[in-house]
This record gives sequence, C-alpha cells and structure tokens, in this order.
Amino acid sequence: MTQSNEFNALVAHEDADGDITLRPETLPTTALPEGEVLIEVEYSGVNYKDALAVTPKAGVARSYPLIPGIDVAGRVAASSSPDFAVGDAVVAHGYDIGTGRHGGYSALARYPADYVVKLHSLTPAQAAAIGTAGFTAAMSVNAVRAHWVAPGDGPVLVTGATGGVGSVSVDLLAGLGYEVVASTGKADAHDLLRDLGAAEVIDRVPAPDEKLRPLGKTHWAAVVDCVGGRTLAYALSTLKYGGIAAISGLAGSAELPATVHPFILRGVTLSGIDSVQLDIAARRAIWQQLETELFPLHLDRVTRDVAVLDVPDVLGTIVGGGVTGRTRVVVKDGF
Repeated sequence: MTQSNEFNALVAHEDADGDITLRPETLPTTALPEGEVLIEVEYSGVNYKDALAVTPKAGVARSYPLIPGIDVAGRVAASSSPDFAVGDAVVAHGYDIGTGRHGGYSALARYPADYVVKLHSLTPAQAAAIGTAGFTAAMSVNAVRAHWVAPGDGPVLVTGATGGVGSVSVDLLAGLGYEVVASTGKADAHDLLRDLGAAEVIDRVPAPDEKLRPLGKTHWAAVVDCVGGRTLAYALSTLKYGGIAAISGLAGSAELPATVHPFILRGVTLSGIDSVQLDIAARRAIWQQLETELFPLHLDRVTRDVAVLDVPDVLGTIVGGGVTGRTRVVVKDGF
C-alpha cells in the first residue's frame, strides 16, 4: 500500500459563536493521533452520534478540530503491532473514536492496537454496514439470550425498529427463530421490516393519548429498546414475568417515567447496552459472532451507500429520524 505524508478528511471546526462546520481538507499525517496501527480507511458510517458530534452544544465531541466518524473499516497500511500485518482487513469503533480522537471520515486513521479488530470472513464493506449500530444490536440480542429467553417463550418487541440498531436487531432475532414484533412510526417501512423477518409490525407504543400504567397486560418475553422515554416505560410495564429489556438508545427521550413495580412484582430486568467502553477482548469476541452465527442475513437490504463528501448533508437528516436502516459511507477514492 502506498503511503503519503498527507491525507484527505472531513474536518469539523467550531467558530467563536459555537457554530460547527464540516468541510474537506488535506492534512499532514502528523495530525493523526499516536497508535501502532495505521489504517487505510475504505468505509465509515452515519450514526446518530456522528450527527451529534457536529451539532452545537450537543456535548458529544470533546474538542475541535475533529474528524468525525465513529465507524472505521479498511485495511492495515502500516503496523508496529505483531497482531496486525499490512493488508489485514480491520474494523475499529468505540472508545473515543470520532468524538475525542479522529475518526472514519478520513482517508487514513491511526489507533492503538487494542482499539482494532481483525476481520476474517467479513470484508471492510460488510463490517462498515454492520458498524456500531449492528454491533450494538448483537450485544442486545446476546443480552436477551443470556437471560435464557428462548424463541418459544413469546414475542420480542423491537422499538425504533427502522433505525440502525432496531433494523439489525429485527434481522438477527428473526434469524435465530424469535417471533419479532417491530414497532415503528414509519408506515412506509412495514414491508421492509417484514422482509427482515418481523412476524408483526405495529405503530409506535404507547399511543400518544394512552395512559401509562405501573403494570400493564403482559405481552413480551423480551424487549430491545432504542427509544427510551414513554416507549421504554410502556415496554417495562408490559414485559412478561422474568422478562428483560435490553436498552441502548434515547431517540425518544432520556427520561424514564416508570415505577419500580415491573422490577419487584414481575422480576423484570433492565439491561443497559454500551458499545463504547467495552473491553477489546469482548469486542473481538462479538465480531467473531457477527462473522458466524450472528451475521445479519439481510444486511444488504438495510444498507445504502453515500459518498464521503455527501456526509454533511446526510448528518442533517438522521437527527430528525429521516434515515432508515444503515448508511455506509464510501471513503476510499471519495475525496
């Protein structure tokens, strides 16, 4: 692989008024952070967190200038680590990538070896399509399975089902034989969710005028929630005895207007899913699952590609819920 003393990237800058602009620039390789593994980036992704990193006063980015992009997939261009060789297909995400350390909207990226996962059967394109969202979905599904919820125990509710985490969760759960009920406010996405394997597609829950009860009629053996707020409160109150809610998002709200009743009267478990600080050994183990038993069967169906130079426009749509499925950013040869 050829190396240069310069590389192209999308760089976010904050001005004196607190406004943030994202524009292409050519930078010296000395601008990259220290690390043992230099990656020639082929793909990144568009995630809600990426949009927040370029949103004024969102509190996600630690400082500017910053190259956003919390997903990085490509091939090793140089390595001083015995665990990685030039040409290895790799993926990196989590920790401070794209928030406190330059991320994936860049022709080159450099990280410590213990940030990086070597791919075996997956290509960088597939890894980027899965990305942080698909990885979080896999963690959520693992939490359900670790709680001994089996496919025959009853339906599993997936909220925010058209989002990155939600759509891959539907795909994974259905592929494992679970009866999936997908909840979405997007009427035009019902066919997609059925194609992913959802047994039933319902509107957002609860209904806007529905009163939340401390305990409602039980419906779900488990819940994968990406929404938070009233949606999560409803899900907790309608879980079956001993059920689990694996939660990873707050697209609806960070508030939780619930009571302790589901926990102390029905033995419900609330399991928080965080992919950011996960230990690298556990991270690599989950990627091994994504390469085998947890590979999303309909990954291409939920993935669309955008050019890296179009990312600023796409980031503006994801905050308002205008993106369905996964958005993969084509970085290689894109500047």
